[in-house]
Amino acid sequence: MRRRDFIALLGGTAANWPLVTGAQPSARPVVGFLGAGSPGSDGFRATAVRQGLAEAGYVEGRDITIEYRWAEDRYERLPALAAELAHRNVDVIVAIGGNTTALAAKSATATIPIVFEIGGDPIELGLVASLSRPGGNITGVTFLVGTLTAKQFEILHETVPKAALVGFLLNPANADAEIKTKDALAGAAAVGQKLVVVPARTDSELEAAFVSLVQRRAGALVISA
Repeated sequence: MRRRDFIALLGGTAANWPLVTGAQPSARPVVGFLGAGSPGSDGFRATAVRQGLAEAGYVEGRDITIEYRWAEDRYERLPALAAELAHRNVDVIVAIGGNTTALAAKSATATIPIVFEIGGDPIELGLVASLSRPGGNITGVTFLVGTLTAKQFEILHETVPKAALVGFLLNPANADAEIKTKDALAGAAAVGQKLVVVPARTDSELEAAFVSLVQRRAGALVISA
């Protein structure tokens, strides 16, 4: 199978890679799908991958096999799930669900091709060497949503100009939580607003975060992408 076919399903382009496969020549190639969410919340992403593969001529169950690994929104599970796929020696890993998923896949293998879909800067995260020449065994697409942080605070300031204190809600388990916090602090400072960062990993922590925002009389809230 050609790496270009997998990149096409996510909208990226790249050169061909030699694929590492442990299966017999007659066996169907195996795609490892690594998702941060669950089939319920992120099933549409898996559907999009299957559709893209089908458009490239690879139908699940006929031409290829897809092995799914879902973290169920528990980021700490991603490294072990990625390692499972690497141990299975799949032909390619499709890492969907953000920066932490991509980094988990990258840490699991240096030989199996990886295609990621993220919202951060892949160079800053250490995923690729450059946008034009990713290098190594990993490539993909990014929406660079982090660059929109300053604009978020500009719009928020225009909408709620009297909000002296703004809350910033994020999951500290996310791989780029530190980068996002830095961008948020800079964005708030640029419009003269004070920022309070409220972390939340679980439902109970999320509830506590909102209680804290109310107690501190935050006038608005920005939610990390």
